Amino acid sequence: MLALLLAALDQTVVGTAMPRIIADLHGFDRYAWVVTSYMVASTSVVPIVGKLSDLYGRRPFFLGGIGLFLLASALCGASGDMTQLILFRGLQGIGAGVSMAMAMTVVGDLFPPIRRGRIQGLFASVWGLASVVGPPVGGYLTDQLSWRWVFYVNLPVGLVALAVLFFTAPSIGPRLRPTSIDYPGAAMLLWVIPLLLALSWGGTQFAWESPQVLALLSVAVVGLVAFAACELRAPEPILPPALLANRTVLVVIVMAMLAHAGMFGVIFFNPLFVQGVIGATATESGAVLVPLMAGVIVASMVSGQMVSRTGRYRVLAIGGSAVIFLGILLQAMMDSRTGYSVVVRNMVVVGVGIGTLMPVLSVAAQNAVPASMLGVATSASQFFRSIGGTLGVAVFGSVLVSRFRPSVQAALPPEIAAGLPVDRLAGLDNPQALFSGQAGTALRENMVQAGLSAQGADVLLDAVRQGLATSLHEVFLLGVLVVGLGLLVSLLLPELSLRRGRSRLEDSQ
Repeated sequence: MLALLLAALDQTVVGTAMPRIIADLHGFDRYAWVVTSYMVASTSVVPIVGKLSDLYGRRPFFLGGIGLFLLASALCGASGDMTQLILFRGLQGIGAGVSMAMAMTVVGDLFPPIRRGRIQGLFASVWGLASVVGPPVGGYLTDQLSWRWVFYVNLPVGLVALAVLFFTAPSIGPRLRPTSIDYPGAAMLLWVIPLLLALSWGGTQFAWESPQVLALLSVAVVGLVAFAACELRAPEPILPPALLANRTVLVVIVMAMLAHAGMFGVIFFNPLFVQGVIGATATESGAVLVPLMAGVIVASMVSGQMVSRTGRYRVLAIGGSAVIFLGILLQAMMDSRTGYSVVVRNMVVVGVGIGTLMPVLSVAAQNAVPASMLGVATSASQFFRSIGGTLGVAVFGSVLVSRFRPSVQAALPPEIAAGLPVDRLAGLDNPQALFSGQAGTALRENMVQAGLSAQGADVLLDAVRQGLATSLHEVFLLGVLVVGLGLLVSLLLPELSLRRGRSRLEDSQ
């Protein structure tokens, strides 16, 4: 639970600070990569560490992952430019991927399936509770000190988690006898990187039909085929083909991918809407995530209790997917006239859906496999969940960046657009004037020098705001389509009886 607290603080605090980071480091075109690099790294390492922990035990990987996360957090806080921040976030993602995989897997070691719903609900509520604290703290640190402190704040929490785990974590021996390690399969997991690069650069740095994007997509496809071939031949595959042949696991994986793709589009890009469109401060944009996490806390505890008491999870999975769909649909209906209270309402709805769905998916996947595959099943679910979230951020980020300039120019009154030089219009590709008072002043002065009146410069700034709202509307609308597909897939989830057997810890004793 302490490890989850650490991960929750990092996710929510950084999201709140991102508008200020891009204003300081001038990296709007790489906005999504601060999260994408983190998720690419954490995604790639999860199935590897899941398999290794089945072979060698959880404890060393758990401690090592948290230690690496803390080192990378300190480096992120010291970053001097956007490139350094992206690289250090990748290193941070490796540590987070390892520690998160171990945190979720240990639940299966310590508790039998019938009790896991309650525990997974507690885990989800801890994530939500930490996130309630994280956004306002992140906004406060950003406004009062610096965005760098949103990374430094991880250090005291992480050191406590590391100390508690070192002295108190039970030692549970490996379930499988160590044999050969699937090094080729681990190497072939790198197919994820060219795929994410193609999705992030398509429509922004390069056209979708450009040789660069097509080459990256081709390399990703070849890498995926090579990875599948390695797994079919490996004695101890990182991702066993038999696991994907399990209907429950397969449906859980697809649901998790689609739900996380849509959810990250809301959670990660919502601060842009609150600060850029509504005009709130970083502190206020952080506070708007509090209702979302409050919904997560309440719904996850109720959902976990219901699973443990009834032994049934299918209805909750379908219901949670439907509520997430409704919440993101409400997000897609927002525009430049939307008020702060409407955003709060939408966040509550999304949070209730997330809290209902997430504990149920973990319980369903772990219950459908034998104990010897517990680590690899849990890590596979987390791997594809992270893939979905990463793809969501990458694709949504590309849509945001590619649609922002056309949306701004479409919002400009014809008389204003006609009075500006072409080079000044082409320069309206970054909304940082909405996040930084200095940048807004500089934009007004620049446009006055180009021949606009002061009133015309204000009209132009309002067009930038409307352009951001329009491009974010398209991002949220794409999220509706993705989550809607996940809702349809949830109807295919089988209902299996939850086992009431002993835990691995009880067996070892």
